[in-house]
Amino acid sequence: MEKLIKSTTAYKIFSGDVKSGTLSHAYLLHFQDVKNLRETLLFFADVFFGAEKGGLLDERIRSGAFPDFTIYPAADKKISAEGVAGIVEDTALRPMEGVKKLYVIVGFEQASALVQNKLLKTLEEPPEGVHFILGAAALAPVLSTVVSRVKLLEIPPFSEEEIFSALERRRENPLNRAAAASANGVLGVAENMVSGGWFANVVAAANEICSATKAETAGELAAKYGDTQYKTELLSEMQRIYFEALGGRGKIAGKIEKPALIYALERITRAFEDVRFNAYFRALLYDFMLGVVKENEKWQKLQA
Repeated sequence: MEKLIKSTTAYKIFSGDVKSGTLSHAYLLHFQDVKNLRETLLFFADVFFGAEKGGLLDERIRSGAFPDFTIYPAADKKISAEGVAGIVEDTALRPMEGVKKLYVIVGFEQASALVQNKLLKTLEEPPEGVHFILGAAALAPVLSTVVSRVKLLEIPPFSEEEIFSALERRRENPLNRAAAASANGVLGVAENMVSGGWFANVVAAANEICSATKAETAGELAAKYGDTQYKTELLSEMQRIYFEALGGRGKIAGKIEKPALIYALERITRAFEDVRFNAYFRALLYDFMLGVVKENEKWQKLQA
């Protein structure tokens, strides 16, 4: 994760401000990865204080034993008006071990308008040496009055290759490639995919469905996978497999004619809409597979 973060413009801007001594009094870090937001903010705290990962200061920061650093709220807790009021009061106290203090607020997009307003004056005119990093997975819920008082740092979605490499560095897994392609640029989503057995089942189902080239297998596979609770995930994985095949890659490349692959992709686009309107998924799968098989057979005959 650290390698990914270091490659971002947000990190380069922040670390540059630290090195040049031109830190803003408040930053808003926009990072869509809910799972890794807290860890990323802790990494930024290390940069702020010049702590080396695994060193004593890093351990104190992460354990809550460094008095000039506060991360709020605690993991699995929610932001409250009382908690933020306590932070505002605490900013009046001078740093104990240095000349600057850092307050990090995780999941700021979940803070109510009342809570956000409580911080406005402090964000605009904090006591000397006091700095904030507000971490938000979404920008829309953050008040414009807050945004105008902070320096915005944005970490955009990562590329498929970046996520795949990060997964591989952690642990080689045959699911890493599929997870990287299906995570929409969010590492935490990909991590959840490869750690849960449900995604392995989805990948297996998608491969079996996309490999079907005979009409008689359509009913069997529709019955087998028609009751899955991961309907959109299954369709997304099928879409990825067909796209790969269209580019000459993947297990089904060369087994299904290109016009049939294009047909399949068009049908999947419509299937997403049908699922959204609660279509009977078993029937949808059956019609889909039957259509792809017939389309493929038609083009195979034309090629003969």
